[in-house]
Amino acid sequence: MNVVRLEDGTTLLVRPIEASDKAMLAAGLTRLSETSRQRRFLGPKPRLTAAELRYLTEVDGHDHHAVVAVTPDDGGIVASARWVRLRTDPAAAEAAIVVCDALQNKGLGKQLARMLADAARDEGVRRIHATMLADNPPALALMRVIAARLRDGGYDHGTHEVVAELAA
Repeated sequence: MNVVRLEDGTTLLVRPIEASDKAMLAAGLTRLSETSRQRRFLGPKPRLTAAELRYLTEVDGHDHHAVVAVTPDDGGIVASARWVRLRTDPAAAEAAIVVCDALQNKGLGKQLARMLADAARDEGVRRIHATMLADNPPALALMRVIAARLRDGGYDHGTHEVVAELAA
């Protein structure tokens, strides 16, 4: 478990996600605005299904790594970050980060991005892919935290893929 301090002084705990976090993750979705939900899931997302909650919380830490930021008082999930190794390329993973609206622009996403990159490197991942809505500058900025130089993975139906090469 890591203690992180945000730019405004807020303190949060970052820990690996657990299978028992399903209800808290579902509740965390309600802390996101419609725009934040759309940016994270690339479309409308009113709720998470039972299958999605299983997928998002039952991770192995090797091919699917995920952490959550929680409030120290009630343990409520206020952010999550993950990468999932690509089956077609074991040296690459798809990443996603989401931070509740109330804590955006306070440095939490950057800290989570660095943690993801470190964990990916430790598991042999050399490239992080991210698919984002083409009009999502914050996601692009988080990818630049991972790697200063990004490779363009192309545009498709309003989405943009970028690839960050992780330093050894």
